[in-house]
Amino acid sequence: MSQYAKKFNEILKVMKNKIELLAPAGNMEKLKTALYFGADAVYMGGHNFSLRSFSQNFSEDEIFEAVKYTHTAGKKLYITVNIFARDKDFDQMKEYLSLLNDAGVDAVIVSDLGVMDMVLTHFPKLDVHISTQANTTNSRTIDFYAKQGAKRVILARELTLDEIKEIKDNLKTNIEIEAFVHGAMCISYSGRCLLSNYFTGRDSNRGECVQSCRWEYQITEKSRHNQPLDISEDEKGTYILNSKDLNMLEYLDKLASAGISSFKIEGRMKTAYYVATVTNAYKRAMDILNSGKKYNLPQYIIEEPSKTSHREFSTGFYFNQPQQCYNSSRTVQNYDFVAIVKGCTDGKILVEQRNKFCVGDELEILSPSDMFLKTIKIEKMRNEYGEEIKAADKVQKDIYISTDLKLNTGDILRKKSNN
Repeated sequence: MSQYAKKFNEILKVMKNKIELLAPAGNMEKLKTALYFGADAVYMGGHNFSLRSFSQNFSEDEIFEAVKYTHTAGKKLYITVNIFARDKDFDQMKEYLSLLNDAGVDAVIVSDLGVMDMVLTHFPKLDVHISTQANTTNSRTIDFYAKQGAKRVILARELTLDEIKEIKDNLKTNIEIEAFVHGAMCISYSGRCLLSNYFTGRDSNRGECVQSCRWEYQITEKSRHNQPLDISEDEKGTYILNSKDLNMLEYLDKLASAGISSFKIEGRMKTAYYVATVTNAYKRAMDILNSGKKYNLPQYIIEEPSKTSHREFSTGFYFNQPQQCYNSSRTVQNYDFVAIVKGCTDGKILVEQRNKFCVGDELEILSPSDMFLKTIKIEKMRNEYGEEIKAADKVQKDIYISTDLKLNTGDILRKKSNN
């Protein structure tokens, strides 16, 4: 048996239950986008008790709508209830959990043992997933959570692949393991940070983080306040607060063989275009992983995450070489989201414009279908009144584009950026 065959057999052992692709949903548009582009499940927050208070999140009515839409698609929906609670939170939280229970949410993601106890005691139909905020780093803790009734643990981000495999081998309970595979990283330990509290009074552990770690900093010597010094970078890093984005797209086989049950994409505050691009890339990579062939991604899939907003990529802590810090908080992308397809008929597609494009532009297709990466040269387009136009430059206006390609509602058109 070849070395790869042995490795793939290991992967198959941990894939008796299909590995889940879990994508973020900051609002209904992003939820529908994630499911359309291949996510098996989505996670989201309501207006209360979530660590992304500045995301749009979901109202009570929208939670019911989201559950219905997700379950109709045959997928799962998880709700974050992952604040570190105070006593004053629990009366309102019980009402909120009752709503989630009535809505049919598949699981709640919690950090706080008191919140976990409330869910398990009063709402046993709600599965409990332990948040990465709980900083879980060993098998004994995971077994403890399992004995209390948790169905899944989202591992601390600081673990290496070898440590995860050791944890999986040492577990004495049957519990799912989830881990982040892509997205922004916190410089603090599993996201437990106080910078935002100190600088702005906004509690990052109650959903109000202002991302102080992304700010640019200078240092001063005590007696020379008027002579600030920029913090410079050397060959070992910057030693400051800004972290690179995680990208494990090329290593999903290693994550699978370590025993991870769910691959999680970060980004509830990111755009629908980000969700589409990253989910599509990971879904296509997982299709290759599941094919039984050697896991060797084509370059066009590897390049996909760079086509949406990102910081410099790293593999986080997985290979025990974090190299987390760098000296800019700016994000970059090399393609712009210009339109989303609303329909296709009689040699024309109806799109909703999101960014400017013109006659003569070449647009690339982002789709879960075989239209992926095909291009459309814009030769003729009309506005919603049937008038021929040279430029689409009014956001969210309907535009008709002539093309022989058969696109589907939800497909995205993008244009190479001039940046």
